[in-house]
Amino acid sequence: MSRWLTRNLMILTLVSLAQDAASELLYPLLPLLLTGVIGAAPFALGLIEGCAEAAAGFTKLYSGKASDRLGRKPFVIAGYGVAGIGKALVVTATIWPMVFLGRVTDRIGKGLRSTPRDALINDSVPKEHLGKAFGFHRAGDNLGAVIGPLLALIGLAYFNDDIRKVAMWALIPALISAVLTFFIKDKSRAVMKAQSPKPASGPLPSNLKRAIAILVLIQLTNIPDVLILLRLHDIGFSTRGVVLAYVLFSAVTMLFAFPAGYFADRFSPYIVYVIGLVAFATSYFILGYTRNHNIALGALILYGLFPALTDGVGKAWIATLSSDSQRGRAQGVYQASMNFAVLGAGIWGGALWTQGAKEWPLIIAALGAALGALALLVENFRNRVQSA
Repeated sequence: MSRWLTRNLMILTLVSLAQDAASELLYPLLPLLLTGVIGAAPFALGLIEGCAEAAAGFTKLYSGKASDRLGRKPFVIAGYGVAGIGKALVVTATIWPMVFLGRVTDRIGKGLRSTPRDALINDSVPKEHLGKAFGFHRAGDNLGAVIGPLLALIGLAYFNDDIRKVAMWALIPALISAVLTFFIKDKSRAVMKAQSPKPASGPLPSNLKRAIAILVLIQLTNIPDVLILLRLHDIGFSTRGVVLAYVLFSAVTMLFAFPAGYFADRFSPYIVYVIGLVAFATSYFILGYTRNHNIALGALILYGLFPALTDGVGKAWIATLSSDSQRGRAQGVYQASMNFAVLGAGIWGGALWTQGAKEWPLIIAALGAALGALALLVENFRNRVQSA
């Protein structure tokens, strides 16, 4: 077995695969469930997603730092269990506040597990292979994101487009995911005790904080993906068409996540991240202007490159800049900050959408991504000059 392909990495990837199959079975149905079945306004959709991500962010701040002291496994087990409860609330909801409660509960579970899980990957893999490790994990995660919508398509055909009945299927892979967490081996407490009696409590390194600040500013323009799915529905995609488009999007992310991590290890995370932002900007511009189904589908497929080239790469990037005693804390600060940025983007994007300006959130997000790519190129040049 490769030095980076450890037992923990494989189990955690399977756990994420099952959880994402549950989440992504439900996710493309959520805008249709809310606006069609329950009758909520698009603003509620943006508010729910933004607040859900903020809830995850607050939880990540606690769980990441606490896992440096208490170990990773308890948080991973609790996180996947709580997420299952949240999904059950969503699929049984009859009013949008219940969906709100379910999504927030689901994301609290994500907050409990995400940073300890990523710190556990960091604990389990040599530092020079972190890009590949996080890329592999992200690829497995997105395989689940392909399986979930495919199950939704099968369910829609079987139940004659009954969205609520299909959504119930999400509870099965969520349960499988929670059970698999018990097979994780957590050596972090023993390792931390041998290395340091107490996790470092001082400030994070300045280069780490600078990287987090740049990535968070970029994220402020990234409206929730659920509004992209609503855009497809608005321009005439059927329920099954929206779900199929989401399958293609997730398949692209799955295929390119590991190569992105590999090239980030070999070359620079800056360059990989910038390419992802260019894909983001281009696809959002297209989706903001076109009503042609084939062009919109092509833009969504192109957009699949963005999470492939940024999600795992961003986590690996932060991991390489963090000290051994602050792994969980560094991931917590980074991922929580990104979640708070999603809250802001969800509120302004959902508000504009509700006012009828459905193209402008996409165009503004595209401009933000383009400026973010330029900022990263400048930062990369600055670092090279200083190290020369």
